[in-house]
Amino acid sequence: MYLSACIEWLFSQEHPDVAQRVYAAKRLGFSHVEFHLWRDKPLPTLAKALQETGVQLSSFVVEPRRSLVDPAQHGEFLTALKESLATALTLGSPPLVIASGFSREGVDVEEQKAQMLSVLRQAVSLAQKAGIMLLLEPLNTRIDHPGMFLNSTRVGLDIVEEVDSPYLKLLFDVYHSTVMGESLTSVLAGRMHLVGHVQIAQAPGRDEPDAAASDWTSTMRTLRTLGYCGAVGLEYKPSLPVAESVAKVCDATGLALTMKDKTESL
Repeated sequence: MYLSACIEWLFSQEHPDVAQRVYAAKRLGFSHVEFHLWRDKPLPTLAKALQETGVQLSSFVVEPRRSLVDPAQHGEFLTALKESLATALTLGSPPLVIASGFSREGVDVEEQKAQMLSVLRQAVSLAQKAGIMLLLEPLNTRIDHPGMFLNSTRVGLDIVEEVDSPYLKLLFDVYHSTVMGESLTSVLAGRMHLVGHVQIAQAPGRDEPDAAASDWTSTMRTLRTLGYCGAVGLEYKPSLPVAESVAKVCDATGLALTMKDKTESL
């Protein structure tokens, strides 16, 4: 496992220009970065920064964000996906993140799930043609995203499994999962092959992981034991200067900035 800097928040105070955050991440030792939306980003200079540094993108979000559970928005979602796929191809073909959209009041849960499965099957066809993976992210409804349809890791994995495509995986966000009161082992055991990306932040607060507040070394060891070996995205809002913040994360998790990590010997 290795760390990926979410430059939506990391380095943002020091560098208002997102492309400069790539250079800053490289100087600090990151090999991977990620961000949220792309339409507000300076794409030519961002692409240049990635090329010059050799830093790779771990993910960004399909936008504009549209509902997967509302068929009235499916056409707009697929258009957004096509445009986001085209953008991804110019930035190294990173995975693209999608969320369910808000639950539809008065509509049966199984009907909403069926609509979600229907549009996801169309989406993975487009993703396969582009050679780009999609990441379905459950979001917590207790603090950050009230009303979101998909707020369960278990249900998210069920959906990924039912779509049954190598171009759709789950984005497992430890922060969202913790807020929802999930047990990491119980929801992921035997299903880690369905996970394509992991993100972390301290809950509550969504700042840097803190060894004094949570046993992050154990969390990382569990992820490894269950079979995860990819990027761990630092999707948090730093409460410290970024170098201090990242050093605190490395100490808390046992992970290094490169593709080696200290949990191998723990």
